[in-house]
Amino acid sequence: MFRSTPPVTPPSGWWTRPWYIAALAILSIVPLIRPEVPPLVDLMGHMGRYRVELSDPSSPLLTEYFSFQWALMGNLGVDLLIVPMAKIFGLELGVKLIVMAVPALTLTGLLLIAREVHGRLPATAALVAPFAYCWPFQWGFINYVLAMALALNAFALWLYLARIGRIRLRAVLFVPIGCLVWLAHGFAWGVLGLLAFSAEIVRMRDVEGRGFLESLWRGVLHCLPLAPPMLLMVLWRSGDVQGETADWFNWKAKYVYLVSSLRTQWMEFDIGLVSLLILLVLFGIGSIGWRGIGVDMRRTLGVATLVLIIAYALMPRIVIGSAYADMRLAPYVVAIGVIGLVPRFTDRAALNLVALFALLVFGVRVWQATEQFAGFSAYQEKQLAALDHVDRNSRIFALVELPCLSRWESPRLEHLGAMAIVRRESFVNGQWTMAGAQLLSIKYAPAKGYAEDPTQVMRPRRCRAPRSRSIESSIALFPRDAFDYLWLINASREHWPINDPSLKLIWNGGERGALYSIQEDAEPFRFKPVR
Repeated sequence: MFRSTPPVTPPSGWWTRPWYIAALAILSIVPLIRPEVPPLVDLMGHMGRYRVELSDPSSPLLTEYFSFQWALMGNLGVDLLIVPMAKIFGLELGVKLIVMAVPALTLTGLLLIAREVHGRLPATAALVAPFAYCWPFQWGFINYVLAMALALNAFALWLYLARIGRIRLRAVLFVPIGCLVWLAHGFAWGVLGLLAFSAEIVRMRDVEGRGFLESLWRGVLHCLPLAPPMLLMVLWRSGDVQGETADWFNWKAKYVYLVSSLRTQWMEFDIGLVSLLILLVLFGIGSIGWRGIGVDMRRTLGVATLVLIIAYALMPRIVIGSAYADMRLAPYVVAIGVIGLVPRFTDRAALNLVALFALLVFGVRVWQATEQFAGFSAYQEKQLAALDHVDRNSRIFALVELPCLSRWESPRLEHLGAMAIVRRESFVNGQWTMAGAQLLSIKYAPAKGYAEDPTQVMRPRRCRAPRSRSIESSIALFPRDAFDYLWLINASREHWPINDPSLKLIWNGGERGALYSIQEDAEPFRFKPVR
């Protein structure tokens, strides 16, 4: 990989046909067709914010419960896009269509990059397809994954314009492109800059024959069209922005995030697949193989992978109050390495087997995701049946019983309560708040201390954060006069309150989930809170 050698175009095959990229992109949206609301962990919390954003100024959402102030920041992707989409399709369908576009755009970006670098798609190309449903996507970091999808397609355009020699045109185009990617999410803009810089270093060395140091500074020079958002970041950070940057070099967490890059529900398969792909990338970078058996790594993407590895190692876990910053990058480090791979052998039968294997792996992931999302969606809608018994514009205190974070599969319920904002325009606890970093803030004073995220999250004692409340203590202590309903999401019957005259059961979801109306002028049954 480190020797400058003329690239060899991979052999052609059915996987190099024009329809192949489109077919993979279409296949990637199948798991999202059936669910009414895509079952991604944080997505419903974001949807609550979108409902406030789109509300009439006279709505109680804005007059009594929340404030929403637009601000220029690098985290506005879907917040901006949902404005026209909601007008055309409504909020829920608009969000669903945006989310459906993300895996498809992610795949087109990755595969177009591979085609630009290799000359045509290698037989291994579809091995990258499972990253369309990477862990940050499953978590519902929707602004970030949308921005990364845009950044990957932008990088493919960057490579194409360099290949045809349109460097000046590229410089002009990437001033607005860089700003748009930053506006969607600042982290993705940073990744785009690292990818472009890596590609320019290799181009300076291999195409123009520059020395190493000259390639470095010329690489910086050619990336200047991507720099304008740095001024926007300075303006943003000079305002009232809270949030610390912390937890550097947490190697245990970085290891977990890396092996969790394809985390879904089948732990052995998830870890085995990502481990195989990481091993192939390392073999490609190290040019490890035996005779004609093995894979090579194209220098452009090999250098990009190394640069992203360095960035991943140096990135803290929390950036400006935003948690899991390094986790978001982990899948893309591996994905960029995977699309840089090309088989050493040229035997047609062997290449057909490799391409079929890659397609089979993606087919299994699509089947898994389709079944998993359908199950999550059905259970979520069962819990959301409680909202049929809730008055519009009411006030709800929601508690969600959840397993420990160490459990491989997430139930995707952390922010289900926010659907009360979406469907009933009601106040519910659980929205994120951070001055300068969130467009939405909570102004409903009576619920102070019981209003923001993560007051809705209830985990078992063994993995509960210090000083956090149990379900029982939250039920005992929350201010009755600030709310109209108590909504226990996914809570088992053992946690349902009994003998409390201030709470009247008006709906239950069978063995899990209950809704109580709060009775005025009734004294709650006081017991010693269990902490």
